[in-house]
Amino acid sequence: MPEPGHILVVCTGNICRSPMAEGLLRHALAGQPGPLKSLKVFSAGVATRDGEPVSENAVIALKKTGIDISSHRSRSLTQEMLDHAIAVFGMTESHRSIIQLKALPAPKCLHLFREFLAPPAEHEIGDPYGGPLKAYEAARDEMVEAIPSLVEFLKSLAAKPAGK
Repeated sequence: MPEPGHILVVCTGNICRSPMAEGLLRHALAGQPGPLKSLKVFSAGVATRDGEPVSENAVIALKKTGIDISSHRSRSLTQEMLDHAIAVFGMTESHRSIIQLKALPAPKCLHLFREFLAPPAEHEIGDPYGGPLKAYEAARDEMVEAIPSLVEFLKSLAAKPAGK
């Protein structure tokens, strides 16, 4: 179970997008000063079975950036994960909607992974599942593009007093 105060990244099956996003965000935060560096990042799926291996193309796409996610195993999203997250990031509006419908209470800090990019950037990250490596690399690149805006958002979140 993820520790209280973690960042949670959510997709459908937790074998493609959210494990890649978890790896990329974890790597980015490790290079940050102060409280950001110590934030834990986890991922889960809204429609998955626990223990499934990450997609081979997701592993390859991230290995090209020097990040190894080969040991990742899928996990189902739980209310406890949501309750203890300081921020939850979905890949699509459907992920946000599913979380808002199923979670009681819904997380207060629920966003899309690319939500903080300036217009006209697309905010959703399409599912590369079953596609060629190029589809996984495109999804990875969309995530990489979003990382600086996410880090800035998390800095602003960390600067707020507790309970605000």
